[in-house]
This record gives sequence, C-alpha cells and structure tokens, in this order.
Amino acid sequence: MRMIRGVVLAVVAVGAAACSSGGTSTSAPSPAVSTQTSVAPGSEATPASSGPQDCDGRYLGQFTLRQKLAQLLTVGVKGETDALNVVRNEQVGGIFIGSWTDQTLLSGGLTDVQGAAKVPVMVTIDEEGGRVSRVANLIGSQPSARVIAQTMSPDEFYNQSLARAKKLRDLGITVDFAPDTDVSDQPDDSVIGDRSFSSDPEVVTTYAGAFIRALHDAGVGTVIKHFPGHGHGSGDSHTGAVQTPPLDQLQQVDLVPFRNLVGSGSAVMVGHLDVPGLTSPGVPASISPQAMQLLREGTGYGAQPFDGVIFTDDLSGMAAITNRMDISDAVATALEAGADEALWISTDQLSAVLDHLVGEVQSGKLPQAQVDASVLRVATFKGIAPRC
Repeated sequence: MRMIRGVVLAVVAVGAAACSSGGTSTSAPSPAVSTQTSVAPGSEATPASSGPQDCDGRYLGQFTLRQKLAQLLTVGVKGETDALNVVRNEQVGGIFIGSWTDQTLLSGGLTDVQGAAKVPVMVTIDEEGGRVSRVANLIGSQPSARVIAQTMSPDEFYNQSLARAKKLRDLGITVDFAPDTDVSDQPDDSVIGDRSFSSDPEVVTTYAGAFIRALHDAGVGTVIKHFPGHGHGSGDSHTGAVQTPPLDQLQQVDLVPFRNLVGSGSAVMVGHLDVPGLTSPGVPASISPQAMQLLREGTGYGAQPFDGVIFTDDLSGMAAITNRMDISDAVATALEAGADEALWISTDQLSAVLDHLVGEVQSGKLPQAQVDASVLRVATFKGIAPRC
C-alpha cells in the first residue's frame, strides 16, 4: 500500500502534543495512510481494506460521545479566535478556510489551534485553481482546469500543482477539497463549467490523477468531487435543487473518473444531486443512503469498494439543502445516511448541531457503532488511527 504523506504532516511541526494529548496513544502517529490503494489513473486497483480498527479502544476511549460526534464535523471559521473556540470547546474534526477567513490564521495562528486539540485538526480549503481559489494571493494563481487540460501536459500540471501544494502545506493546510472530477461540456461560467478538466472522462481521470499525486507528494490530502457527478446537472445546487441524468447514463460518463480514482487515496465529496434511479425523490445524494451505499460497495458502478472518508458538500449555504431542512437536521441526516464528515461554512450553530446529534445517538437513529467507524476513518485519513 502506498503511503501518502497526508493530512497530518503539515501539522506535526506545530507540536507533537497535539498528536499525543489525551494520554492514550503509546506511539507517534504515522503519516496518513489511505485505506485505499493508490493506483495510476485508469489502472486496476487493489480491493479496499476492511477499514481501520481500534483493537484496544484507546483511540476512541479518549473522546466523550459529544467529542466523537464533533470529530465528524468540519466547519468554516472566521479567524483564529473562532477556530480556537470550536477546537478547544468542542474538539471539531476539521476547520474550513474560506474566502471570508482572516488569513492571519495561516501565518502562525494554527499553532495555537492545533495545540488546543486532542488530535490533529484537519485544516481544509477549496483550492482548485481558476475561479475557485481561496489563497491565490499566498500561493500563486493557476488557470482553470479546462484551460490546464487544453494547454499543459499532465507532467507539467503535476509539477505546477506540486509547487502550489507545498505552499499550501507550509501554510498549515492539510486537506484540499479538490480536484473537481466532474465531467462537463457546459459553458465556462456555469456552476461546473471550466472547473471540469474535460467532457472526456479519461482526460478528467488523467489530469485529476496528476493533481492527486502532486498534493499527496507534498503532504496534503485530497477530496474528489462531486459524487456521483455534477457536470451534467440541471442547475446550480447553490441556488436550488439539481437533477442529474439517470444513473444508467452517469455510468457511461460522469461516474468514470470516480470509478478510476476511488483507489487513489483521496476522500470523496458527495454532491447535493437528485439522481433518478439512485436517490429517492427529494433526497439529494449528500443525504441519501442509496448514494452512500453505491460509493461504499462500488459494485453498482463497477468500482472497488470505498472505505475512505466521505464528506458532504456544504450543508448550510446551498439551497439544494437549505430549502429542504435546517442545519441540525441536514447534518444528522447526512451522517445517518453514511457520510463520515459533515461540512458547513460557519460555526454559529455548532453547539446546537452537537446537541441534536447526541440525541440522535441516544435515540438509536444514529448508531454508536457507525459513529465509531466514522471517527476511525477520519483518524486514518489524518494519519493517527491505531491499527491492529
């Protein structure tokens, strides 16, 4: 199994105490190791492992139930004070750096944030390049995915991505919500548009694979998106419900890059997409048990099983979800459906969400065993889960 210098390496330098606090670990964390096997794009992948295990219970035992649930949340932060508050008081699993985040957090503030955590915090960002770029002023700009595929070789793109990824790592970023592996021929300025490398799924696979390898080589985790494919959707999930072509049509085009790259060591982000033949009416993929099962089992789209981390797309700022339910219900529904990590872009309702999730576990709607499995998947993605 290929070892990825993953999401924890960028935070190791901020203090070993963040990795070993809680008094429960007997050894230093290893580099992040995906539960998937890394393969060259389009090549045959080795089946997924049975998943991380905590044989002596020490890793899980350091958390209260509320803290376990907090490990399954990634929230957008305004700056250092906001980040410190949610990490110190609730032990969230991840923070998200948005365009609104005070960038002084990335110039030393993360040291204190990581020091307040029992285990390293994922520091996540949406840095695709092109028009989805949060820190171009700090790491340099990059053309859109579509322009890259038209003007650069995969090797040239790898080298450019590696240089930018090293700068991300040096800022303390540990996970990039990229690359976009959607297949699209839509106009450049549409919701996916030029964020897609190509209308050819094999071209998408090749360039997304180069991006993944570059970030992993730099020590940054990656997240392919938006499963099961947003590139031919009916609209923009930021503004309302989006319907994709039926599942049998997605099999031929949109799902191909996911099929090829599910063993790359990346996590997967599931989109707010209504998929005929897969999701129930009015239940987008991000909160759909059927969509999560398709990804986990793989057999429904000809892929290997996936036992890595499943992220949701943003649950608080996109009308495809917010028109249907509030944030507490959205997070609970997503985790109950099988997501490992619920993402939203503020900390305002974090305590209320956790109150709700504790109640869902106590009522049996969200099984404790499922929570524990997700906590261990997230820990493995961070590179800190114990292995048997």
